Amino acid sequence: MKRPKANKKTLIRWKIYIDRARMYIGYIQFFMIGFVFLESFKNKKLQELIFDNIFLSIPVLFVLFIILSLIIGRIDTILGLREEELRNSTQSNPVMRDILNGIEEMKKELKELKELQSKDKTT
Repeated sequence: MKRPKANKKTLIRWKIYIDRARMYIGYIQFFMIGFVFLESFKNKKLQELIFDNIFLSIPVLFVLFIILSLIIGRIDTILGLREEELRNSTQSNPVMRDILNGIEEMKKELKELKELQSKDKTT
């Protein structure tokens, strides 16, 4: 059996796999918490309505989850939280910082070239 290398790239790849799995486990946990929440209702009629019609309740609750997720995501987008999070993450990432610096240098050079071209056209 081939033994996997435990170098830096492999460890980072494994971390990404774990992070992705953690995201999916979070969805499962969310539904489990919702189920426990629904079971904790003291209102027996509501509890009976949900659990006696479980095959109808699960799709309805799933659709409600999707709708609420979209609403929360939209609010997040309107407030600009994701963009700010990405901006901060990008600034702390040395590779992305180098890429951004390179782009800024290219912008300056392009601006200088355009200025030179406009001067050449006027003379």
